Order: sequence, then structure tokens, then C-alpha cells
Amino acid sequence: MSTATLRRRPLVKTILEGATDDLLVIAGLGSSNWDVTEAGDRPLNMPLWGAMGATVAMGLGLAIAQPTKRVLVITGDGDMLMGMGSLATVAAQQPHNLAICVLDNEKFGETGNQATHTSARNQGPTDSGAGADLSVIARGCGIADSATIRGEAEVAQLVADLRRKSGPVFRLVKVMVEKLEFVMPPQDGAHLKDRFRQALLGQA
Repeated sequence: MSTATLRRRPLVKTILEGATDDLLVIAGLGSSNWDVTEAGDRPLNMPLWGAMGATVAMGLGLAIAQPTKRVLVITGDGDMLMGMGSLATVAAQQPHNLAICVLDNEKFGETGNQATHTSARNQGPTDSGAGADLSVIARGCGIADSATIRGEAEVAQLVADLRRKSGPVFRLVKVMVEKLEFVMPPQDGAHLKDRFRQALLGQA
């Protein structure tokens, strides 16, 4: 069972505080989407609807296409588990402007809070007593700058690394399990895509 003490919404708000047009944010399906929106909906946020597992891959493509912008992926452990192969591609490409923040509450929050494979103890038939460590996996894929954040004392450095450190940067952040209100962005995917594109590239 997780002993996390960090609360996801204040943390995300701190990470995104003072965001400028040089910061492009991709928010993963579900809770991360609501967290980013609660911190302040903006045209250069791209919250994903119905695209579980695609968040890091989208962030990678954007980072390659926009090398002068900072790209920040904020997603959850369930989404990252579904898209783990994208970490190997990030490592192969080594985008200097990409940071990945995985908020790990060890739960599939959108489907009933079932334990994910990152939980401290697997509840499967073998019950090995150890869950998947996404930070270790990222490092094993070739993302050398990979770390786990567990406490408030580490938050200031976390924010600095996610916003400014040369990438690729991977941070796994252990967060509390909380029941929070939905704070939804617009639910029209085409509108979000057009809004993001126009904010980034102009009307053309």
C-alpha cells in the first residue's frame, strides 16, 4: 500500500505556475487531465480524451516538431503502463526539450481504483511483493535522467527539472489516493486540437 504524502492537484498547480507560451503541456487521459485543467485551462494545454497510452508518444512528436519550445507531459501510472514502449523511443530520440511527469497513485482511477502494477504489492497469483517501478523502467529504456519523487522537500527541485532541465527528463511522483471533483476541459477533441494548433502556429 502506498504511503505517499504528496497531493496531486496542489502539486500540478505548482508545476504549472507562471506557464508561458514556451511551455506546451500534454495531459494524460483521466485524472491528470482534470489536474492540469484545475491548475488553469489554457490553449497550449492539450488534454487527451480517449487516447490512453498515447500521452508520451504525443509529447515526443511535439518535442521533435517544436525544438525551441519546452514540452511537458503530465500523466498517470495507468496511462504510462499502457504506453511503456514509448519510453524506449524517447530514449532513442533524446529530445532535449521533453520532460515527463508521471503521477503515480498506484490506482486505475477511472475504472474503480483497482491497483495498478506499480502498487507496492501485486495481488496476482504469484504475489511477488514488488510492483513495477516506472522510474527504473525509464532508466532501463535509456532515459538516464530518471528519478522518483516522494516528499514535499523534493518539490522545488522537481519543478525546476520539469520546467528547465535539459532532457529527456523522467520523474515518477508518488501521490496520495484522493477522491477529487472532475474539473473538465472542453470535451470536443477537434476543438482542443484546433485551439492548440492556432495558439502554437497561428491561424494559418
